[in-house]
Amino acid sequence: MKRTGAWLTVYALEEIGARFTFGIPGVHTAELYDALNNSNRITQVLVTHEGGASFMADAVSRVSSSIGVLTVVPAAGLTHAASGIGEAFLDGVPMLILTGGPRTDSGRQYQLHQMDTHKFMSGLTKATFHVGSHEEVVPTLFEAYRIATSGEPGPVLVELPVNILLMTSEVAELPQFKPAEPHPLQPPSEIEKAAALLAGAKRPCIFAGWGARDATTELTQLAECLQSPVATTLQGLSVFPANHPLHAGFGFGASAVPAAQNAFRDCDCLVGIGTRFAEIATGSYGIPMPENLVHIDINPAAIGANYPAKVGITGDAGTVVRQLLAAFDAKSMRRENNSALRAQIARDKAAYRESWYRNDASGIVNPVRFFDELRRQMPDDGILAIDDGNHTFLTAELMPIHAPKSVILPTDFNCMGYAVPAAIGAKLAFPDRSVQAIVGDGAFTMTCMEILTAAANGLGVVYYVFNDGELAQIAQAQQIPYGRKPCTQLGKLNIEGVALATGAAYLPMNDNAGIADAIAEANEIAASGRPVIVAVKIDYSKKTAFTVGTVKTNFGRFPLNEKLRFLTRAAVRHVVG
Repeated sequence: MKRTGAWLTVYALEEIGARFTFGIPGVHTAELYDALNNSNRITQVLVTHEGGASFMADAVSRVSSSIGVLTVVPAAGLTHAASGIGEAFLDGVPMLILTGGPRTDSGRQYQLHQMDTHKFMSGLTKATFHVGSHEEVVPTLFEAYRIATSGEPGPVLVELPVNILLMTSEVAELPQFKPAEPHPLQPPSEIEKAAALLAGAKRPCIFAGWGARDATTELTQLAECLQSPVATTLQGLSVFPANHPLHAGFGFGASAVPAAQNAFRDCDCLVGIGTRFAEIATGSYGIPMPENLVHIDINPAAIGANYPAKVGITGDAGTVVRQLLAAFDAKSMRRENNSALRAQIARDKAAYRESWYRNDASGIVNPVRFFDELRRQMPDDGILAIDDGNHTFLTAELMPIHAPKSVILPTDFNCMGYAVPAAIGAKLAFPDRSVQAIVGDGAFTMTCMEILTAAANGLGVVYYVFNDGELAQIAQAQQIPYGRKPCTQLGKLNIEGVALATGAAYLPMNDNAGIADAIAEANEIAASGRPVIVAVKIDYSKKTAFTVGTVKTNFGRFPLNEKLRFLTRAAVRHVVG
């Protein structure tokens, strides 16, 4: 039978279960968009910028079982999308990037959008492919999907030359997609070693990351079996429920909240599950690491990369933890409830929130009171998209997350502008679930016009814009050591004007008294299918534990002469004013 490459591409996408494509059509992809228009299983989403498309695709992959797919033109479309592709790459998020390509049958050079696409993408993807014939289209896309979703997930690029997309060719019988085999079991010897270390520990602790996102049930069972406190990485905020009495918080070192610091203080055996012990997760490597470390991760290169592991196990988090639990049960090694630990965690959490309540001020919104009310009005399975900035760590410390895969945010790539489009991707994936976004005003300006996409698709996303007029996270990081904060003041932003331009509703939240009503009204409007922008006059005067702890950790590593130079400079600037 004769088929165009575009038809074959759509067939392959349907076979792997793709539900959405994100992008902007161009001359190299016009045939692909036309073929996608005939599909009753895939929805095309037009965006305002390809950067937004990549964040939407990222979100679909993070919250659902379907892979996010980009359909972009080569060169400019791809470079625009690169930030979101890089975020997915460093964060371990599967993504398929389909780009058109210059003709391969013309014999001409210097064609429109012609560049070394694969050299450009080599550092941002797990693999890249150039399709050379119609026969290669379907097998290549199947292989790209397999690579993107296996091991530590990540983005994969497939370049489809425009002549292959446009023209027909005879193809043999179409292959059917075969799902991957289940994750293999690990050797009993390694499981036994890990179980023995944990069973012999007086104060075992658990640190869980994004790699445990599908293992919340197993993780909870392990924590209860060991009576261990659980801390999570930033990206792993939702892998363990914050309303569980053994949940300690985000991180556990000098940059963590008191509940986590105290719960982990006497840790003599740590099990790290689905975490790479990266810089943000460890508060700039400021965590105290016990000699007995059990490190479980699907990426063998991550094990022992930053901290030596006594036992390293390469494998899927859920599979490995189930094996560990079986080993404990076989030897009857489950522990009695540690009521003292649970009570200590509860007291520390309450005391930390109380320290924020004492920071109330008139005419401004206290972050803890905002998150108290947001948690009260937001369903447990509601999805929260968080951007990069000071609001990131406020959310991590003050917003309890109760359900798996209910928080998405940029981490290791730390790309500002993530939350606005990511919330759209999440809402498309789950239209019946509440979707909210927490975004600083600086990050908001980067992608706020993508709210037009939400309005055009009838998506009731609520955007809480923390508005203080500056780039707060870096401003605080500058103010502490430098005594000033250059190049962080934003221009005057008319948030209501953005709402008017994009078709969103607008609500102000100017003080604590207005929090509950604003959230309730925003939810009511969003339920009608209209996006809402809430301008939150946020109080950033109290610094997060993460900010204070990480600055101290980094400063503590400076040589003595550099410490003296920084302190002297800060003192002089403080006196001069």
